[in-house]
Amino acid sequence: MRAKKGVHPSKDIVGSEGSELEGKKIVLCITGSVAAYRAIDLARLLMRHSADVHAVMTESTAPLLSPEMMKWATGNNDVVTKLTGNLEHIMHADYDMSDLIIVYPCTANTMGKMAAGIDDTPVTSVLSVALGSKISIIIAPAMHEAMYENKFIRQNVEKLKGHVTFVEPTMAEGKAKVAEPEQVLDAAIAILSGGPLSGKRVLVTAGSTVEYIDPIRVVTNMSSGKMGIAIAQEAERMGASVTLVYGHGSQEPANGSKVVRVSTSKEMYNAVVSELSSKKYDIVIMAAAVSDFTPAKKYEKKIDTRAGKAQLSLIATKKVVDEVKKVSRNTLLVAFKADHDVSDSVLVDKAYKKLQECDADFVVANDLGRKGSEAGSDRNEVFVVDSKKKITHLPLESKAAIARKLLELVADSANGNGSRK
Repeated sequence: MRAKKGVHPSKDIVGSEGSELEGKKIVLCITGSVAAYRAIDLARLLMRHSADVHAVMTESTAPLLSPEMMKWATGNNDVVTKLTGNLEHIMHADYDMSDLIIVYPCTANTMGKMAAGIDDTPVTSVLSVALGSKISIIIAPAMHEAMYENKFIRQNVEKLKGHVTFVEPTMAEGKAKVAEPEQVLDAAIAILSGGPLSGKRVLVTAGSTVEYIDPIRVVTNMSSGKMGIAIAQEAERMGASVTLVYGHGSQEPANGSKVVRVSTSKEMYNAVVSELSSKKYDIVIMAAAVSDFTPAKKYEKKIDTRAGKAQLSLIATKKVVDEVKKVSRNTLLVAFKADHDVSDSVLVDKAYKKLQECDADFVVANDLGRKGSEAGSDRNEVFVVDSKKKITHLPLESKAAIARKLLELVADSANGNGSRK
């Protein structure tokens, strides 16, 4: 293609693969990771989908990636490597100055500064302003795997979730490798186009319930609530209006969702039925680990342990998931089925049986006995079974990544592109 007069030749590729990002200004922030060179490919890919890309770089990036290279890649000469009297951080990140900020790759150092409100580099200053002006932010981390698993870095990630969109790294060769440019492109398009769940109302249940033996002792399970919260967060990022019915868990839900707190299985049952009876929900995702049994009798006072023993009779609780289609027939239902130390075939067969029992559209099956996906872990491996017994295996990844891939399947079905009954 011949260059246009007055237009940088590098912009010849703009719109060559799509117009999804037409009219959108994207600020591409690059930090001092050895993966910095991949920002070139991302910039060009965003441009091919019609975005106007402007680069901001930290000082530590310069030895790894030349600012001149980013001028070539973006076709824009305003590559920011330091802040001047031109107030570059304001010009790029103040109210309505840009449509999206992408940090690719993002180091642990930059994430930590962002979480702490420190802005001592051009990138962190842009992010500080963008958080205040509510411009959407995508972060694509890159570092060694051991560093990504550092509990303090994980705390920073959790602190930022709900405020930014994470495109999770790929774990390989002992490294948390930065996501592929295509994954970041998909996230950018989802954010800027309203997302595949735009306009959908989604109900998610998460966490465990407790069943009281006496005023201070309970029957419960080890569910952390992390999977359900990840689903709620990813659904919001895909454009959905989310209500989270949350029992007990190790993680607090991020700001954004409407949260209904419950404690017992009866409270979970009543909350879900009430929501479905009073509002129209397009999708219900039952990720909570609701107690299967409750004591037949609750003691009004603390049981005296000096008695030496206490007999406890248990009765089955009401299955909340069985009520969804009875109350809201046209709602797309996603149920969960957990098991322990079984084969793939047994796991899938039990999932399909549950799908038939509760009239679900999808059942997500996971084995809590498998290494890496135990109760309370940050990762999961699941099999998604639909009404035609089509099986989609999602290998061990972060729960956020699993949530995103699950919701992509659900969105396809909800939007008429997948197979519903």
